[in-house]
Formats: sequence, structure tokens, C-alpha cells
Amino acid sequence: MNSIELLNIPMEKAEYTVLDFETTGTSAAHNRVIEVGLVKIKNAKVVDTYQSFVDPECLIPFHITQITSITNLDIVGAPTFYEIIDDINEFIGNSILVAHNMQFDFSFLKHEYQRAEAELITNKTLCTLKLARKIYADLPSKSLGNLTKSLRIQHKNVHRALGDASVTAKVLIKMFKRARDEFEIENVKDLITFQSMPMNKKNFTLIKKSMAEDITELPDKPGVYFFKNAKGNIVYIGKAKSIKKRLQNYFGSNAARKPKKIVQAASRIEFKKTNSELSALITEAELIKVHKPKFNSLLKKYSQAYFIKIDNEMEYARPKVTSKFEFDDNDYFGPYANRETASTLVEIVNKTFKLRECTEKDFKKKKSCYLSDIERCTAPCCIEDQSEYTEEMDKVYEFLRGQNQFAVNRLLDKMKTLSEEQKFEEAALIRDTIQNILNQLKRASILAEPINKANAFIQIRSSFGREYILMLQGKVFIKDDLTDEKNLFNSAIDDYFSGTINIFDKLEERDLERTKITLSWLVKNRTQAQLYYLSEYSSKEELYLNIKGM
Repeated sequence: MNSIELLNIPMEKAEYTVLDFETTGTSAAHNRVIEVGLVKIKNAKVVDTYQSFVDPECLIPFHITQITSITNLDIVGAPTFYEIIDDINEFIGNSILVAHNMQFDFSFLKHEYQRAEAELITNKTLCTLKLARKIYADLPSKSLGNLTKSLRIQHKNVHRALGDASVTAKVLIKMFKRARDEFEIENVKDLITFQSMPMNKKNFTLIKKSMAEDITELPDKPGVYFFKNAKGNIVYIGKAKSIKKRLQNYFGSNAARKPKKIVQAASRIEFKKTNSELSALITEAELIKVHKPKFNSLLKKYSQAYFIKIDNEMEYARPKVTSKFEFDDNDYFGPYANRETASTLVEIVNKTFKLRECTEKDFKKKKSCYLSDIERCTAPCCIEDQSEYTEEMDKVYEFLRGQNQFAVNRLLDKMKTLSEEQKFEEAALIRDTIQNILNQLKRASILAEPINKANAFIQIRSSFGREYILMLQGKVFIKDDLTDEKNLFNSAIDDYFSGTINIFDKLEERDLERTKITLSWLVKNRTQAQLYYLSEYSSKEELYLNIKGM
């Protein structure tokens, strides 16, 4: 890929190498590198890492050892920088080089290459410190430690090259979403340009007279906003948690390239308020599809979430982790904020319930396996009557809905038996599984029902008021929906309680997108949402009576 192609690809799709050095001091001209850490990012995910101690050919000062914990013994037998240059070059390749305070790290890179008489790499560079000064301008400090604390990123191995590079990579990945959502930055070129744009404390730029009055009317509330040209055509649609604060980024003198283009093309600004950021997100997505504005992209990117899929297409279904949710014949539990949580739950299911874990190829051999021998599987491959398997799957559904007592009791019985047989190591493993279950009592999942079958009323609380969302078997209804002229929210609740609702067969692409947007938002804002499951109420009146604040 040449440099022009690289600059024009979406920033999340590009390949980055995050660099961090530990050194014998702060002067690149007089001090040396003692450790290098590299982290490769591709498609907004960490895909590879590299770490090496480096022989600086001098002693490590005591105060550096105190900071980094790297001693002179650690570098005994370590390669010199010259000896790892080829490894570094191969790892970096054509990727964009990233560091927190690139000026510091690149100065050491430059001097080490000079000492090795090697040709210095010419890759494009990004400085997360410079980006933080613009993207997180409100933070009092943009140090790596303060950023990780503010963004709730766990920082392991502080002041070690790979530890600091790894956490810088996580900061950069979080920056992508903020840069796109708040500053309209889309591609690599925009991001590189944005980091070096001057900061102007006056934060002022000339505003067209036709838009000046519109700006004074902007509310400090969530909603969608529209930039219109002189002919009244919509050229851009956006959403915001606060319309007023969001649009300040368009008219600042340090605005990014795309917002400047939007402002230049526009003559008027209009807006529609919503009751929450969630309904603003849904409204924005649907209006973009209707109006197809010049400066909008139809490609919608959602925050990564994970699900437990009960694969009903298999003979004798079993749960597995997936990052994709679709309307199909399978059941999905979740969403879960990370793969680790979903994987832990599947592991608990496998250790607790007697489901098959074999591949389709092994299953078709119709031979009993080790799990069957230790009574961890009902052996559906070779036993015709599988009512027991169905019962086990029913218990799995109960567990994934948050009903943990059966699983705990079963495992306690297993642990007791193993202890009596003096199989203490196996008993300890069961004990750990029980502890994992107890840790899950505060549910990691948003919904306690399969998403495609959930019937739930959701109340969203924020400083701006209340929002009411209805999820019915894959459809999402919003009270006072800006894009729903018929306002089906109330009639959908009435249909549910009268038993006349039957909508699963009528689901459309619009319903899938609404559900994905809703789930993505709930993963990040679960503390703002209170869920009420319709199956627990006999009427709409009883439901409303139990909803606080309605």
C-alpha cells in the first residue's frame, strides 16, 4: 500500500505500531535505550506484540532502576540495538508509528539508528499526547497515567516498555470513536492532520450570518441536528448528547477538516431534541438512510459487544461465544462488554451442565467420549432417548437468565463427592467454578432473556429526563419516536398484553439495526437503564404502576 492509499483509508482500518522505550536518561544524544516494546494494531484490535531488553553498552543508573525495575543483571546477554534493528523494521513494516509523546521516543529511535549506521524509517507518525490535548481537552492532565485512569483502562507494568505501549494502544483505540463522533474525523490523513492543528484559546471562527441566529437557539440537550445548504437540502445529519456542546467543535478555529467543509457548505442549522442519547443515535441512523446527505457515511460502526449464541442449527445445540447478532433461528444471550466475560460463562456452562462439546465431525462418529465417561455429557451421539439433554439445555437457559442456584447446588454436590474421595485438586477446580458463578450474580449480561425473544420495557434515566424504550421479540419501539408517524409504542404494549402481537416474522433490516444500536448503547450505559420484563406483569396498568418516575 502506498502512502496516498494509506492516508485515505478509514482510521480504524489502518495498521499502527505503538512504540515505547525505557532509557538510561532523558537525553537521546547522551543516553541509551534499555528496553523496547512494540504493539501492533489492525482493525482497531491488538494483533501482535514485541518486547526486548537492549544492551546499552553502559551501566543503568540507580534512579532508572528504581523507576523501571530494570537492573544491570537484566541486560546481561541482551542484544544491542544494532542487533534488533531488523526485527524492529520487520515488525513496524508500513504501519503508522504511534507513541505517547512521540517527540521523546522518536528522538531515541533516531539516535539509535544513527549509532547503528542504519537508515531511519520514514513511516507516518501519530502522537497520542497531541491527540489527547484536543480530544480530551477538558482533562487537567494528558499524561498516560491520567488518561488511563480517566478512561478506566487497567495499566499493568507501569514504566516498562511493553506495558506502556500496550496501554497506549488501548488509549488510541478509544480515541478512534471519540475522534469520529465528536470531531468528524474519518481517515488516517484527517487524524494525522488533526494532531498538529494549532490550539486557539479564543476558539472562534467566522460564522455566516444566516447561521448565527440558529446557533444561539441550540439546546444543551440530546438530539439530532441538520446542516442545510442555501437550497434547503440537508448536507449533514449528526447526533449528540448535548447539541449545543457538540456543535462548538464545528465552529472552533481548531476544527478538523470535515467539520470545516460541512460549515462551508451549510447556510442553516436545524435540530430536533430527543429524551436520551440512545433515541438520538437511532433517529440519526434512520434519517441518514432517508436523506442520504452529502457528508454522511451510510456505514454504521457499533461498539464491540459479545453474545452467547445457542446454535439451534446444530443437532443438539450448545452455547458458543460470538460478536455477531442476527435475526435467525438461534437464541442470543447478552450483550457482554468483553469476550472474556462471555467465554467465562460458556466455560461455566460446560463444566456444570452435561452438554456436548465435540465438533460436528466427532459427533457424527457416534462414539462415546471421555466427557461421557466422566458424566460431563449425556452422550447424544449414541443414545437415542435424549430427554435428559433437553432438560440440561433448559437448565442452561435458566442459568443464562441469571438463575444460578441449581448450578451452584450441583457443583457443591460434586465438590463434596470429590473431597470424600480425596480428589482434592479436582475439588479445588470445582470450588473455583463456583466462585466464578458467584461473581456473576451481578449479571454481566444486559438482558435476562434471549435477545431475539426478549419482551422488555426499558426506562432510561439521565439529567435531561426520562426515555422509554420497548423491546418486543426483536423490534424496538421508542415513546415519542421522531421517525415513527404512527407512534406505535402504546399500541405495541396494548397488543402484547392482549395477546394479539405476532411480529417476529415481520422483522426487517431496520429492526436489526435498531436492536444493535440499542444493545451497543446499553453495554456502555447500563447504569442509566432500568429493565422491566413484561412477563412479570399481567397488564399495562400494573407495569406502569411499578415504574418509578412514570
